[in-house]
Amino acid sequence: MSAAGSLAVAELTWAAVRREVVERLTVVGAASPVAEAQWLVEEAAPDLDAPVTTRSLAHLDAMLARRESGEPLQYVLGHWAFRTLDLLVDPRVLIPRPETEMVAGEAIDELRRLGGRLVVDLGTGSGAIALALAAEVTTAEVWAVERSADALAVARANLAGIGRAGARVRLVEGDWLAALPDELRGAVDVIVSNPPYVADDDELPSEVRDWEPVSALLAGPDGLDDLRHIVADAPAWLRRPGTLIVELAPAQADAVRALALEAGFDEAEVRHDLSARQRFVVARLR
Repeated sequence: MSAAGSLAVAELTWAAVRREVVERLTVVGAASPVAEAQWLVEEAAPDLDAPVTTRSLAHLDAMLARRESGEPLQYVLGHWAFRTLDLLVDPRVLIPRPETEMVAGEAIDELRRLGGRLVVDLGTGSGAIALALAAEVTTAEVWAVERSADALAVARANLAGIGRAGARVRLVEGDWLAALPDELRGAVDVIVSNPPYVADDDELPSEVRDWEPVSALLAGPDGLDDLRHIVADAPAWLRRPGTLIVELAPAQADAVRALALEAGFDEAEVRHDLSARQRFVVARLR
């Protein structure tokens, strides 16, 4: 940190350090420099009443340099909150986002409404949805499917961090519902997924395009390749009543709703995120 050049480390305060971090983040165009500075400083020094040390300052400077290079804050910190959980995140997995928290919440509500136990999370990535379900629904048996071995390693690390609830989670490597054992066919209460849904030629923010895993983002010319597959296969795996919940891009909502009805679902409803954008479809078998 440049502040160390004008003051001895022992004379620095974390408030002064934080101000410099805000300035540096503002220069590189961070969207929320004040909030980001607070997260970075707290990561370097969990106790802000403690003295500034050379070691903590070096840690902060290394993180700040990564952020200045364009690396997303969540990867720099190495973890991020998702509902009640604090999850390990790195470039092997997508960064958990607020809209996916809503999808997890919908799955929790549906599982409770149905009085069900068995839920499948397709494309689990970091394990965010699956582990939230296990943590918040104490009777849930959760199967989490992921085709990326790298992402599955992150999910496994996060599974180890949720304590006894983790005993009710099974991690499976494979391609969507085909990865499940046949005995689950027709027995699942809720299927939930945040699959790839970005069209191959869509423009993405540089922080997403340059850092997050492409395999978890892109899904063909219209972004619907994986959604078509999941929606078509889901009815055979669900019991009646049962529910499928999928996250999607706002422009895809009507198409996915139509796909669900064509696949045999009795009803399909488009739901909105906190910004009032069409963000997920809830399809039910009665």
